[in-house]
Amino acid sequence: MAHLTQNPADKERFICLYPVYINSKKTLAEGRRIPTEKAVENPSCGEIKDVLTAAGMNVYMENKMHPREWNRDVQFRGRVRVQIKQDDGSLCQEKFSSRKDVMIYVAEMIPKLKTRTQKSGGGDTSSQQGEGGKKSKKKKK
Repeated sequence: MAHLTQNPADKERFICLYPVYINSKKTLAEGRRIPTEKAVENPSCGEIKDVLTAAGMNVYMENKMHPREWNRDVQFRGRVRVQIKQDDGSLCQEKFSSRKDVMIYVAEMIPKLKTRTQKSGGGDTSSQQGEGGKKSKKKKK
Protein backbone atom coordinates (compact mmCIF):
# COMPACT_ATOMS: atom_id res chain seq x y z
CA MET A 1 0.00 0.00 0.00
CA ALA A 2 2.30 2.71 -1.25
CA HIS A 3 -0.22 5.50 -1.66
CA LEU A 4 -3.24 5.99 0.52
CA THR A 5 -4.84 7.87 -2.30
CA GLN A 6 -4.63 8.16 -6.05
CA ASN A 7 -5.96 11.71 -6.02
CA PRO A 8 -3.16 14.06 -7.19
CA ALA A 9 -4.71 16.96 -5.28
CA ASP A 10 -4.22 15.24 -1.92
CA LYS A 11 -1.29 16.46 0.13
CA GLU A 12 0.30 13.00 0.17
CA ARG A 13 0.59 13.12 -3.61
CA PHE A 14 2.33 16.51 -3.80
CA ILE A 15 5.91 16.27 -5.04
CA CYS A 16 8.72 16.76 -2.51
CA LEU A 17 11.41 19.35 -3.03
CA TYR A 18 14.40 19.43 -0.73
CA PRO A 19 16.80 22.39 -1.01
CA VAL A 20 19.57 19.79 -1.59
CA TYR A 21 18.08 19.03 -5.04
CA ILE A 22 18.98 22.47 -6.39
CA ASN A 23 22.07 23.26 -4.29
CA SER A 24 25.12 23.99 -6.46
CA LYS A 25 27.40 23.24 -3.50
CA LYS A 26 26.26 19.60 -3.46
CA THR A 27 27.43 16.75 -5.67
CA LEU A 28 25.04 14.33 -7.34
CA ALA A 29 26.02 11.76 -4.70
CA GLU A 30 25.00 14.24 -2.01
CA GLY A 31 21.57 14.60 -3.54
CA ARG A 32 21.70 17.34 -6.18
CA ARG A 33 19.32 16.58 -9.04
CA ILE A 34 19.94 19.31 -11.62
CA PRO A 35 23.14 20.43 -13.41
CA THR A 36 25.50 22.62 -11.35
CA GLU A 37 25.29 25.49 -13.82
CA LYS A 38 21.54 25.66 -13.26
CA ALA A 39 21.70 25.11 -9.50
CA VAL A 40 21.73 27.75 -6.75
CA GLU A 41 24.19 28.21 -3.89
CA ASN A 42 22.67 26.98 -0.62
CA PRO A 43 18.98 27.60 -1.30
CA SER A 44 16.61 27.59 1.68
CA CYS A 45 13.16 26.10 2.01
CA GLY A 46 11.70 29.56 2.48
CA GLU A 47 13.16 30.71 -0.84
CA ILE A 48 11.76 27.69 -2.69
CA LYS A 49 8.36 28.30 -1.12
CA ASP A 50 8.43 32.04 -1.97
CA VAL A 51 9.28 31.37 -5.62
CA LEU A 52 6.59 28.73 -6.09
CA THR A 53 3.95 30.71 -4.21
CA ALA A 54 4.72 33.68 -6.45
CA ALA A 55 4.28 31.38 -9.46
CA GLY A 56 0.78 30.60 -8.19
CA MET A 57 1.48 27.03 -7.11
CA ASN A 58 -0.14 25.25 -4.18
CA VAL A 59 2.76 24.82 -1.75
CA TYR A 60 3.36 23.93 1.88
CA MET A 61 6.43 23.31 4.01
CA GLU A 62 7.30 20.39 6.25
CA ASN A 63 9.97 20.21 8.92
CA LYS A 64 11.80 17.25 7.41
CA MET A 65 15.44 16.51 6.65
CA HIS A 66 16.94 15.09 3.47
CA PRO A 67 18.55 11.77 4.44
CA ARG A 68 21.91 12.72 2.88
CA GLU A 69 22.02 16.14 4.53
CA TRP A 70 24.59 15.78 7.33
CA ASN A 71 24.22 19.36 8.50
CA ARG A 72 21.43 19.53 11.09
CA ASP A 73 21.40 23.33 10.91
CA VAL A 74 18.06 25.13 10.67
CA GLN A 75 18.90 26.69 7.29
CA PHE A 76 19.26 23.21 5.74
CA ARG A 77 16.10 21.84 7.34
CA GLY A 78 12.78 21.53 5.68
CA ARG A 79 11.05 20.12 2.69
CA VAL A 80 8.63 21.84 0.34
CA ARG A 81 5.64 19.98 -1.08
CA VAL A 82 4.17 21.21 -4.36
CA GLN A 83 0.98 20.24 -6.14
CA ILE A 84 1.66 19.81 -9.85
CA LYS A 85 -1.55 18.00 -10.80
CA GLN A 86 -5.22 18.72 -10.19
CA ASP A 87 -7.99 16.30 -9.12
CA ASP A 88 -8.58 15.13 -12.68
CA GLY A 89 -4.88 14.49 -13.30
CA SER A 90 -4.36 17.57 -15.46
CA LEU A 91 -1.38 19.82 -14.76
CA CYS A 92 -1.85 22.84 -12.47
CA GLN A 93 0.43 24.80 -14.80
CA GLU A 94 1.59 23.74 -18.23
CA LYS A 95 5.20 24.79 -17.61
CA PHE A 96 5.49 22.40 -14.65
CA SER A 97 4.94 18.97 -16.16
CA SER A 98 7.55 17.18 -14.03
CA ARG A 99 9.52 17.64 -10.84
CA LYS A 100 12.55 18.52 -12.94
CA ASP A 101 10.66 21.43 -14.52
CA VAL A 102 9.80 22.69 -11.05
CA MET A 103 13.39 22.33 -9.77
CA ILE A 104 14.91 24.12 -12.74
CA TYR A 105 12.34 26.93 -12.53
CA VAL A 106 12.97 27.41 -8.80
CA ALA A 107 16.75 27.43 -9.33
CA GLU A 108 16.36 30.11 -12.02
CA MET A 109 14.13 32.29 -9.89
CA ILE A 110 15.87 32.17 -6.49
CA PRO A 111 18.82 34.36 -7.59
CA LYS A 112 16.27 36.99 -8.65
CA LEU A 113 14.65 37.18 -5.21
CA LYS A 114 15.05 40.53 -3.43
CA THR A 115 16.67 38.81 -0.47
CA ARG A 116 19.35 37.42 -2.80
CA THR A 117 20.01 40.51 -4.91
CA GLN A 118 20.69 42.71 -1.88
CA LYS A 119 23.08 40.29 -0.18
CA SER A 120 25.42 39.70 -3.10
CA GLY A 121 27.96 42.43 -2.44
CA GLY A 122 31.20 40.46 -2.39
CA GLY A 123 30.27 38.41 0.64
CA ASP A 124 32.35 35.42 -0.46
CA THR A 125 35.75 37.13 -0.51
CA SER A 126 35.98 37.73 3.23
CA SER A 127 35.58 34.05 4.10
CA GLN A 128 38.63 32.95 2.12
CA GLN A 129 41.24 35.26 3.64
CA GLY A 130 41.85 33.23 6.79
CA GLU A 131 43.19 30.21 4.96
CA GLY A 132 46.28 31.68 3.30
CA GLY A 133 48.46 32.29 6.37
CA LYS A 134 48.73 28.70 7.50
CA LYS A 135 50.97 27.33 4.76
CA SER A 136 53.90 29.74 5.03
CA LYS A 137 55.13 28.59 8.48
CA LYS A 138 57.66 25.81 8.03
CA LYS A 139 59.40 24.07 10.89
CA LYS A 140 63.07 24.99 11.22
CA LYS A 141 65.43 22.08 11.66
